[in-house]
Amino acid sequence: MLANAMLAEDVAGHDRLARLAESLFHPTGVDGVYGRTGVYENIVEALAALISSHRPVRAEVMRFPPVMSRKHLERHGYLKSFPNLLGCVSCLGGTEREIRQVVDRFEGGEPWTDSLESADLVLSPAACYPVYPIVAMRGPVPAGGLIVDVASDCFRREPSRDIDRLQSFRMREFVCIGAPEAIQDFRLAWIERAKALAEDLGLPYRIEVASDPFFGRGGQIVAVSQMQQELKFELLIPVRSEEQPTACMSFNYHREHFGEIWDLATEDGAVAHTSCVAFGMDRLAVALFATHGAQPSDWPTAVRNVLKL
Repeated sequence: MLANAMLAEDVAGHDRLARLAESLFHPTGVDGVYGRTGVYENIVEALAALISSHRPVRAEVMRFPPVMSRKHLERHGYLKSFPNLLGCVSCLGGTEREIRQVVDRFEGGEPWTDSLESADLVLSPAACYPVYPIVAMRGPVPAGGLIVDVASDCFRREPSRDIDRLQSFRMREFVCIGAPEAIQDFRLAWIERAKALAEDLGLPYRIEVASDPFFGRGGQIVAVSQMQQELKFELLIPVRSEEQPTACMSFNYHREHFGEIWDLATEDGAVAHTSCVAFGMDRLAVALFATHGAQPSDWPTAVRNVLKL
């Protein structure tokens, strides 16, 4: 009976999100990649403004395009950890004649994508990745540490028809770089702030220890270690169901990982530690619509006031 109830709840959740998708998104023919309506974008913009109001006073603002250096991503170790999620930029190269021959093949109904050449760019899988090499070029991290407010369009190759799991999505992060104690204090403080933020938005939630989706059998061992060390927590919201909640914020402690990769050091010469709090902008927006309804004008007054709607 319990299994049947869970299945019914899951089906109902999918049906509810499917109805929401019709009012919030425009199909593009690709799962997880959608055009967005004005109603939806108004909420994303309101969320962005709300998060900006919580920006740490001394935070530096950085905004990045949806692409980044392939060499930097390789150095990050992303290809080893998440190769199945990576999106690469490929282009047609060669002479005008060679490119024309590829176009002619396409117009003749023949395959043509095998002529593409990889560029020096990849699609950014996380907003914070371009930050670390930029900070590293400046020299030692200041004594009080460094905080960066960063945002980017991101991509992960996991096609899904569920609107709480997009291939192309927006991510906002507050990144902290410095001494281990300050980094851990930063993350703990933001877990508490995120709880208050979710409550202000009228969103049901729970905080749980989590792991990243590392690739392969070896990745499963890494994921277990990550959970045992409590390096990642997520704020989960029951967008589809209580049994399968959606991770809408994450609180990550990378320890010395990026510090060692990019030679990030504190003023006393120690390897800098890093942490970030990440906001899934599209997931948060979908969670608001799933919780309060398709019409923001009908949302609770307290929520509308918080978002300044």
